[in-house]
Amino acid sequence: MSHPSTSLSGRTAIVTGAGAGLGRAEALALAAQGANVVVNDVSAAGDEVVAEIEARGGRALAVRGDIGGWQYAEDLVTAATEHFGSLDIVVNNAGITRDAMLFNLSEKDWDDVIRVHLKGHAALSRAAARHWRQVSKTTGEPTYARLINTASEAFLLGGAGQPNYAAAKAGIAALTLSCARGLSRYGVRANAICPRARTAMTDGIFAAGRSAGGLDILAPERVAAFVAYLAAPAADAVNGQVFVVYGDMVALLAPPTVEQRFVSGQGAFDPAELERTITPYFAERDPGKTFAAGDIAGLDDTETTNPS
Repeated sequence: MSHPSTSLSGRTAIVTGAGAGLGRAEALALAAQGANVVVNDVSAAGDEVVAEIEARGGRALAVRGDIGGWQYAEDLVTAATEHFGSLDIVVNNAGITRDAMLFNLSEKDWDDVIRVHLKGHAALSRAAARHWRQVSKTTGEPTYARLINTASEAFLLGGAGQPNYAAAKAGIAALTLSCARGLSRYGVRANAICPRARTAMTDGIFAAGRSAGGLDILAPERVAAFVAYLAAPAADAVNGQVFVVYGDMVALLAPPTVEQRFVSGQGAFDPAELERTITPYFAERDPGKTFAAGDIAGLDDTETTNPS
């Protein structure tokens, strides 16, 4: 039985890309805490997840479709509110990969990844925000609303073969911060996770590994437990944050810091003064040090490679 602060009894969630992998684990975890779940997937696999939830005594509804369109996102919100009577939790998880070096990247592979990841997140976040704002205005007080987005360590590390994916995930992190700032007055708590989980999309990337109890160190259920926490009353004070989540670990990321401030000695820089001021600084600095958050790789003690 769930503790009151982690119970989702009476709440309704939408999980995108929930037919398999991480989305499926998230849908099952939310249902286990008592939530009604709208299971979105582009395939019929969502029906099987609904059957799993119902077999365990939960309530779920499969809504098949491509999350990359704004009208479809509106339809998802309507399905939740009409079928279950409310919408309290949105987990944006759906995504695809089309990896290639930039010089080999096709326009379609760029567009598809940005559409499913970034536009998909924006579409459902917008539709849910419209609903939550209206509920808050009708009641005159903040509503209960949780927005959980899926970013990736790829945006922190800038993988050479994932320019489309990394860009989409950076956009999702920025979108999350904007949602947290703009929607908190209505009761919305918006956060992003950078998960690692062994799924069909990553099975060829991560090495196998087991831990105590036999649960794979990269089992999606580990990430799903944190998603269920973020969806719960216990996480009411958590807003506008980005977490790296996998294995036995949750890491809260700090925002970027200023490394060095360069100030003109003559009131306004010209190219010559910039050369005298900045060029020596970089001449003595490690050329491998970029905006990439290389320290993130140091979190990994799972003997895996290539964060997804």
